[in-house]
Amino acid sequence: MEHRSVMLAEALEYLAIRPDGVYLDATAGLGGHTRAIAERLTTGLVIASDRDADSLERARKNTEDLAARIRYQRASFAELREALQAAGIGKVDGLLADLGVSRYQLTEPERGFSFMADGPLDMRMDRSQEMTAADLVNFSSETELADLLYRLGEERRARRLARAIVRARPINTTGRLARVVEEAVPRTARIHPATQTFMALRLATNGELEQLDELLRTAPELVSAGGRVVIITFMSLEDRRVKQGFQEWARQGRAVILTKHVVKPREDEVRTNPPSRSAKLRAAEISATATLVR
Repeated sequence: MEHRSVMLAEALEYLAIRPDGVYLDATAGLGGHTRAIAERLTTGLVIASDRDADSLERARKNTEDLAARIRYQRASFAELREALQAAGIGKVDGLLADLGVSRYQLTEPERGFSFMADGPLDMRMDRSQEMTAADLVNFSSETELADLLYRLGEERRARRLARAIVRARPINTTGRLARVVEEAVPRTARIHPATQTFMALRLATNGELEQLDELLRTAPELVSAGGRVVIITFMSLEDRRVKQGFQEWARQGRAVILTKHVVKPREDEVRTNPPSRSAKLRAAEISATATLVR
C-alpha cells in the first residue's frame, strides 16, 4: 500500500514556508513531507531527519530528484541539535514532526510493529539499539508489564493481560503475542484486542514519550524567532503532552500558540487515507525572547 503523508496541506499551511527558508522535518519517514517542503523552496533547504536508518534511506531514494535542496541526517529527537550542527545549520525557520509510524514500518513483518503479519517481536525504530519489544515481554515482571500496558496503552485489562503474557512466555513473534492477547481478552469491539498492547510496547521499546518530551524542551531553541513548530500526533498520550508543552511555552513567553483548537483531518482525507482518522495537529510560532529552559 502506498504511504500518504497525513495532513500534508495543513502542515504546509502552518509552517508558512518561505522559498529561501531552512526547515527541519524531524520525522522524515518515507519522505512525503520532506518532498512537499522541498518543492516549495528555491534557495532554501530542508533537513530530513529520522531515527530509523532504513526509513531515511527510503526517503533519500524517494526524493533524489530534489536532493539539491535536502540534507539527510539520522537522529532521534534528543539528537536534533547535533544533526543541525552536522549540517552546518544554527537555527531553522520551521520544524515539523509527524509522530505516526510509517507504512513501511507497519507492513514489513521483520520490523515487528504490527500483528497483521507474523514476524519477530522487534519494534525498534533505531535498529542499532539493543532492547527489543521481545525483551520487554519476556524479561519484565508481571507487575512491570501490567503497569506498562496500563500507563502507555491505556489498557484497562492490563493485569489480566500481563498475567497471560507471563504464563505464555517465551513469546518471540508478533503473531504469538497477538494470539495470547486475543485468548486472554476475546474480541468485543471493532479493533483487535492486541492493538493497545502493541502500542504500549512500541512506545516503551523506543522511549517515544521521553523523546517527545525532549523535543518539546529543545524545539524553541532550534527554531528562529517567527519560525513555526508543527506537530502531528495520533495518540491521546502524545497530544496531551504537545498541548501542555505549547501552553508552557506560551506562559514563558517563548511562543504563541497558532492552533486555539486542535486541527483534525478533513473528511475527504479520512475517506481516502484512513490512517489519518486519528491525527491531530498543533502549531506554535516561536517568540523573539525564546531561550532554552534547562
